[in-house]
Amino acid sequence: MGTELLLGQIVDTNSSWIGERLALAGIDSHFQTKVGDNWDRIKASLELALERSDAVIVCGGLGPTQDDITRDVIADVMGVELALDAVIEDRIRNMFGSRSRDMPENNLRQAMVPKGATTMAQQPGTAPGLVCPIGEKVIYAVPGVPYEMQEMVEGTVIPDLRRRAGMTSVIPSRVLRTWGQSESGLAEMLAPRFAELDELGHCTIAFLASGIEGLKVRLTAKAATIEEAEAVLDAEVDLLMTILGEYVFSVADESMEAVVLSLLRDRGLTLGTAESVTGGLIASRLTAVPGASEVFRGSVVSYASDVKHDVLGVPEGPVVTVEAAENGCDSSPRSRCSTCCAEACSPGSPPCRDCSSPSIRRPMSSRRWPHSRVARQKVCDGFRPTNITSRSASWATPRQSRSSPRSTRSYRRFRDQQWSSDRR
Repeated sequence: MGTELLLGQIVDTNSSWIGERLALAGIDSHFQTKVGDNWDRIKASLELALERSDAVIVCGGLGPTQDDITRDVIADVMGVELALDAVIEDRIRNMFGSRSRDMPENNLRQAMVPKGATTMAQQPGTAPGLVCPIGEKVIYAVPGVPYEMQEMVEGTVIPDLRRRAGMTSVIPSRVLRTWGQSESGLAEMLAPRFAELDELGHCTIAFLASGIEGLKVRLTAKAATIEEAEAVLDAEVDLLMTILGEYVFSVADESMEAVVLSLLRDRGLTLGTAESVTGGLIASRLTAVPGASEVFRGSVVSYASDVKHDVLGVPEGPVVTVEAAENGCDSSPRSRCSTCCAEACSPGSPPCRDCSSPSIRRPMSSRRWPHSRVARQKVCDGFRPTNITSRSASWATPRQSRSSPRSTRSYRRFRDQQWSSDRR
């Protein structure tokens, strides 16, 4: 529900999420409809939906403002009036009180419930979800806020639908993540297995193209118990791994960055990135993984050419090339910046060249560096390229000694040159 959906002001991700969850639960979803904030059109849509379906899930229109009319229209379709639910009212008041805010009287609209309807146990926001029986059929009304809707669908809607349908079987799924092969290529590789599963009927395979996340292969099994279903999925995953092999990077629906960080952690390596056209995307994805700080040290986003030259030491000339990436990620001190230094120099890491402690804890003014470009380009040791592309470069930190004669001489040469340059 919502005129903003029809105007394209909001992208409807709720419908796709609900459809996916219903499918995983083994519940058929035949129709999806978008309706603007208009009483007559909402009512007509609900009446049509009840004619052709046993259950209707309504998403949105449960807010406190005048255009949030979903609950009112549902009461009209049920042929009942709205009544104030004291429990919901107290819950809403407590939410505002916990934030030391006064509750606007408009929010009492959200405590109005059609007579005969019940509220859902889950209520992460101010809008309660509604279960509205109409004869042998039912309307579920949930908020349009995604995280609120998802909690209610998982906690109330799907279990209630399964109960009404008399479903006792379990339908778990497993997701394999792949990279390096097209959807049609994977389908061709798995074609013989598709034919076998059509005869067996105990497991299904579906593809989901996920852009930068790669291609997902979802396995779904149906059985009387969770143990039986998991055994089917385990056997199917093992079989698909023998077919897809090198294209699979996760069998537990893990993102590529989570898998990479886990591998580096297991091998005792740390990681830093130098990016250009990707604009920090790689670093952003890495830091979004919980616990990434154990492995990921820092990033240089050298989007402008002069930053590539001054900070990463890329020679004059084309800057979006393999050669430029290699030069920007070599072991020269010019390939470091303050971000990498601050992140790389922590307890247990190699000592920084501009201080004797393995960990930088002192303020910038306490270090013996001039307040100039040299100071802004705090330099530290310990990076070497491990993976180079024309768009970004990554490095891992080995355990190097500060007393390396070659690195010390390079550093002193660089420091003296920059200091002289700044003084001129």
